[in-house]
Amino acid sequence: MTAPTLNALALTTIAQNAHHGRWRTEAMRSHDTPRLIFINKGQGRITVAGLTSGYGPNNLIFIPAHTMYGFEVGPTVFGQLVTIPAAMASEWPEDEMHLRLRDVVMQKELAILFDNLERELKSERPGHARAAHYHAGLLSVYFERQITGLEQNNARQNTAAARLVAAYTDLIERDFRRHKGVADYAAALGVTPTHLTRCCKASCARSSLALLNDRILFEARVQLRQTKVPVQQIAADLGFASAAYFTRSFQAQAGMTPSEFRRKGPMANHATL
Repeated sequence: MTAPTLNALALTTIAQNAHHGRWRTEAMRSHDTPRLIFINKGQGRITVAGLTSGYGPNNLIFIPAHTMYGFEVGPTVFGQLVTIPAAMASEWPEDEMHLRLRDVVMQKELAILFDNLERELKSERPGHARAAHYHAGLLSVYFERQITGLEQNNARQNTAAARLVAAYTDLIERDFRRHKGVADYAAALGVTPTHLTRCCKASCARSSLALLNDRILFEARVQLRQTKVPVQQIAADLGFASAAYFTRSFQAQAGMTPSEFRRKGPMANHATL
């Protein structure tokens, strides 16, 4: 199980997470509480709810709770990720948002907000935790002001394919532990598996099976690093027909067996998980 502290208010350097393995950022995952990503420099691609977009400097990306996402982190990328606690979730939008901040004054204002939040999170002064939450609240106000008057969804998000894939990722997040296959999800969505895969490839350049497997194997990694549950039980819980099949699937993606991955040591308590 993911430690509850991972959903407390926190500010994490993206490069710090990427240093512990590309899967820490690229694999599809979601959280019980929202996340806010700020890219200071560099560029890459991010996939949110099955839709892949490019990102660059001064991009602010909001990920709602229980929304699948993953993003590339190249050597030139530097950014920060805010873990938003459940008690503050209502202050943020219900849908994912990707803002490209072009106004220099707004960029400087955001930098000050992040600096203040980081200072209080690292402080030992009396009331620092409460002060950090107040700064996080100001960050939500800043975000609300940036999106006021903007079109909530861009043209790509409004396509039938994007809406179908977003619904598919929602179902994956809800049911990936229930041993369902792509055909089951397609039937629930009222489409054929072929059509679902065609839309996934158009939306994020991945097949429907690849999205499903990526989410399952991310969960496997978390379980291997954060629990002592036997490999055989993890395989069964995640719907694999046998521990041997789980091992082959895991090794094909991770480059090592589940047991080898577990022996690498306990996972650090980073906010992206």
